[in-house]
Amino acid sequence: MKILFEPIFINKLQIKNRFYMPAMHLNMAKNYFVTDKLLAFYRERAKGGVGIITVGYATVDELSGSTGFIGAHLDEHIEGLSKLAEVIKSEGARACVQLNHAGRYMHSFMLGGKQPVAPSAIASKFTKETPRELTVEEIKGIIKKFADAAYRVKKAGFDAVEVLSGTGYLISEFLSPLTNKRDDEYGGSLENRMRFGLEVVQAIREKVGKDFPLIVRINGNDLMEGGLTKEETLTYAQRLESVGVDALNVNVGWHEAMIPQIVTKVPRGVYAYLARAVKEKVSIPVIACHRINDPVTAEELIADGFCDMVSTGRALIADPYFPKKVFEGREKDIIHCTACAQGCFDNLFKMKSVECLCNPKAGHETERVVQKAAKPLKLLIVGGGAAGMMAALTASEAGHDVTLYEKEATLGGQLNIAGVPGGREEFKVLSEDLSWQVTKSGVKLKLNTEVTEDIIEKEKPDFVILATGAVPVKPPIKGIDLPNVFDAWDVLKNNPLVGRNVVVIGGGAVGVETALFLAEKGTLPAEAVKFLLIHRVEKPEYLYELSVKGTKNVTIIEMLPEIGTNFGKSTRWVMLQDLLRHKVNVLTGKKVTEIKEKSVLFSEDGDMKEIAADSVVIAVGSKPYNPLEELLIKKNIKYTVVGDSKKVGFAFDAIHSGFEAARKLT
Repeated sequence: MKILFEPIFINKLQIKNRFYMPAMHLNMAKNYFVTDKLLAFYRERAKGGVGIITVGYATVDELSGSTGFIGAHLDEHIEGLSKLAEVIKSEGARACVQLNHAGRYMHSFMLGGKQPVAPSAIASKFTKETPRELTVEEIKGIIKKFADAAYRVKKAGFDAVEVLSGTGYLISEFLSPLTNKRDDEYGGSLENRMRFGLEVVQAIREKVGKDFPLIVRINGNDLMEGGLTKEETLTYAQRLESVGVDALNVNVGWHEAMIPQIVTKVPRGVYAYLARAVKEKVSIPVIACHRINDPVTAEELIADGFCDMVSTGRALIADPYFPKKVFEGREKDIIHCTACAQGCFDNLFKMKSVECLCNPKAGHETERVVQKAAKPLKLLIVGGGAAGMMAALTASEAGHDVTLYEKEATLGGQLNIAGVPGGREEFKVLSEDLSWQVTKSGVKLKLNTEVTEDIIEKEKPDFVILATGAVPVKPPIKGIDLPNVFDAWDVLKNNPLVGRNVVVIGGGAVGVETALFLAEKGTLPAEAVKFLLIHRVEKPEYLYELSVKGTKNVTIIEMLPEIGTNFGKSTRWVMLQDLLRHKVNVLTGKKVTEIKEKSVLFSEDGDMKEIAADSVVIAVGSKPYNPLEELLIKKNIKYTVVGDSKKVGFAFDAIHSGFEAARKLT
């Protein structure tokens, strides 16, 4: 991993390694001001060994972002910015601020009812609002505000400034013909559409001087049909270099683009080819980003000439010490980001600050501190799934004497099931990461052992954490015990032979994932597609068809009006899109009444209907499994219940509940 730790210069700024933490909105600022929560969050990432941290985005005026964003549009913000710069730099990282104006992507309710602004008055699919068109005078004013904000960043002691010129925000709205319909000097030709972004950069350069590092984050591809072309993007990149930009951070996609960009389904490092295309056209450092969460991918991208630095954003939320672990040769200790978006991106839709499924301390650095126990307890944990493993790790960190029992041969529980469907493999990786941590932690591990009264009497624990998980619900449907009926968990765990015509009963997350798992049976694997494409055996269109058309006919039957309602917001639309792509038949508002050997009966508006089914998969949900609680009450042993054994929820809930239960032990 030597190449990851070679220093690099951006302008005259030396950065100790090739890890770049990009700006991510955390919703941790208060009325634009830096908070202790922000300081603690970034201090932890700086301690973890990253080369440079970019915070933000930060606002350039009151229409550019809401009060949860870091402010850089007033002199009053400099004091807080200075504290943030000092925290980052004191731990050995370089400090940068990203500046941005959200344009039409800003909601009016976040602006106190004020109308968002944009190059043209074109409605946003993201906000469902129509912005007001900027006048030329206002455009000139915003350019000056960018420059003034950059100067404040420099004055506050930051090492560099980055401008966001992508993601569907204001500068990219000027660049794209989809959102720029102006007929003046800021619209029409590419030269005119580039003008705003180039003038912003030039104004900043003039304000901060020639030696202050200036980075621009651009879209390598907007993923918007009819938007900026590849050729236009590369021209823009070259023009940015020509007017004094010192590095380019290559992003992908707009928020309203209907192509996955950040979720688990996106392969690691898949969008780095966009950085490579830019790197081939410019001589300044280029940064690749999106789904780079492991050192092997990171090193290969740099070594193979795709980029000069790697952007590891959510990977550093999941594991702040990712770079340090690589530097010390402890790659196996890394907790890899699952790209689930449950705690980071989805939290923003809930108006909450960023958290993390993998790391319960993320976003809670000031209050979720694991203290060493004054009087260590003899602790028994029952269940080695997500909640049990996290409880064991946390209790061990606190100094308790921990024994973890798991009735299966391996740890992981439902994480192992969640990681089976295509594009969900990162959950299996998380299971392996946590399992390794438990193995090396000093926790006494007992596999293949179901806890009984005899074991409890033998262990004589001071405290018990019950993390026994959940079991599938078996609905009272006639014919459910027929041999052609399978449970969804069994299908995902054991991959039994099922027929050609499959009905999945239940359209929640597990039902959808199982349906997709079955619908992909018989599709071409990636290596086959590449081979056939390279050798031009078949036309690309036919290879696409073979990639999405499997050998099974899959139908989901759901009682509710919609399916997938228990997915996170960032994931659900991707899963629904995949159902359409794989031609999974979806029947909602239907109740199954009987299962037969070759069909399923269901009611629709009072009428009985029948659909062919060689095999039937039950996926109607799960319920808590907690067989030991009564025994512990009877024996007067102190205990708590965590994860699904208390209340069925997301993996996020299980991990956080296990962590908190162990942290609060006294």
